Amino acid sequence: MDFNMKKLASDAGIFFTRAVQFTEEKFGQAEKTELDAHFENLLARADSTKNWTERILRQTEVLLQPNPSARVEEFLYEKLDRKVPSRVTNGELLAQYMAEAASELGPGTPYGKTLIKVSEAEKRLGAAERDFIHTASLSFLTPLRNFLEGDWKTISKERRLLQNRRLDLDACKARLKKAKAAEAKATAEQELRVAQTEFDRQAEVTRLLLEGISSTHVNHLRCLHEFVKSQTTYYAQCYRHMLDLQKQLGSSQGTIFPGTFVGTTEPASPPLSSTSPTTTAATMPVVPTGTGLAPPEETALCLEEVAPPASGTRKARVLYDYEAADSSELALLADELITVYSLPGMDPDWLIGERGNKKGKVPVTYLELLS
Repeated sequence: MDFNMKKLASDAGIFFTRAVQFTEEKFGQAEKTELDAHFENLLARADSTKNWTERILRQTEVLLQPNPSARVEEFLYEKLDRKVPSRVTNGELLAQYMAEAASELGPGTPYGKTLIKVSEAEKRLGAAERDFIHTASLSFLTPLRNFLEGDWKTISKERRLLQNRRLDLDACKARLKKAKAAEAKATAEQELRVAQTEFDRQAEVTRLLLEGISSTHVNHLRCLHEFVKSQTTYYAQCYRHMLDLQKQLGSSQGTIFPGTFVGTTEPASPPLSSTSPTTTAATMPVVPTGTGLAPPEETALCLEEVAPPASGTRKARVLYDYEAADSSELALLADELITVYSLPGMDPDWLIGERGNKKGKVPVTYLELLS
């Protein structure tokens, strides 16, 4: 008990001395040992890294889980070291509602059939979103949290210890200045040497930790690449799912809305390697179907022998590069102008395109119809 009381009294004395030194520095009544410019730059870079890591982490959490209540719930589960319960994504919930609506309204009706197709696509989108959230959390959010909860806490602890060592050093310098007697000066000089040694040692430890921020940047850079990779995969999956759905719905539009070509109100997203401005595709009437015309299969095989209709041709600007899959299709280059028209019985997702003497099928979603 006696030892503990002495230690407590000693700690209280040190704390009081540091408080006095800190207060006098704030009022300009005491000198302060300044750190060198390189050390200050390391401190500033570390603080910026910590602040921006926090902001990026929080906003990424919002991106992956927009619902604040759900984020709080997941945070509590993590703090309690319990497994976060599986949560239905918004896409999967929408798919469930659409499937139930189709069942009640009539799965055999055009509306019911379409609801079923869309619900299946939304379910796939929801599953892709779930995989993206899981991958992004492991490869991006977890390393950022580990830095804030591990490395940064260690840096903060050592910085506080360095601050205390500096206050002790400056307090010793102040006592040496005030000492008059030789014995008091000798004692003050000895205390100053010890304080200087401890300060230098702590400054070196803190400096090494601060220089480690460069390794943190390298690690976060690698994680950022992983995040972009997972996001790219996710959006590519979404694009494929929606393109498949668009083709399914397009193939059924001719039976639901006979005699009319229904274009998309907006072109589908371009391939991931393309960069083109977002434009709006127009709608275009189809030449009415007549009797005695060749079926679509024969039309596709004899495109070079098919003459464009007297009316109904239009100019179109190509939005994205397109590589022809076979000889029946026309390869396209972004921003070029071609003449397009439709043939009776064609898939509404496709048109006939002409460029000089070349002719072939072209996808509607790659075009901006002009006049």
